[in-house]
Amino acid sequence: MVHSIELLFDRDTEAALRRIWDDLAAADLPCRIPPGRPHVTVAVAERIDPAVDEALRPVLRRLPLRCAIGAPVLFGRSNVVFARLILPSAELLDLHAEVHRLAAAHLLPAPLPNSVPGQWTAHVTLARRIDADHLGPALTIAANPAQLDGHFAGLRRWDGDERVEHPL
Repeated sequence: MVHSIELLFDRDTEAALRRIWDDLAAADLPCRIPPGRPHVTVAVAERIDPAVDEALRPVLRRLPLRCAIGAPVLFGRSNVVFARLILPSAELLDLHAEVHRLAAAHLLPAPLPNSVPGQWTAHVTLARRIDADHLGPALTIAANPAQLDGHFAGLRRWDGDERVEHPL
């Protein structure tokens, strides 16, 4: 299992995203709604040394940070991950680069390529394993409103092996 560093939303933004999750679940679509909290992953590695928590403390000064949740996006070809893009503001891209700079020595053996600056697609997952036949109804539910303005309010380290979050 992978480990990650994740941005967390403020209470109101999280509630709006949970409503989308609830609406997708109520539509009885064959998909998996993510467990846990809505988040945006900013760094991923096979293992992350817990010492990263202290190294990342300076990033907390950047929070809260405004964010705009935009258009739906799909990852994969069949049984896709259904998500919404996080619009890449200069402030968000700077924060992402700072996380990688400060965490580099703690991402073991190295960060996964799709999470590094220049390769990263900021997104929040809405559902997993949704097949093409159900994308239309899912899109109708999840694309409303067209843009959701909110804030990032926290940062955590996720231990995927133990399935434990470590708030920073």
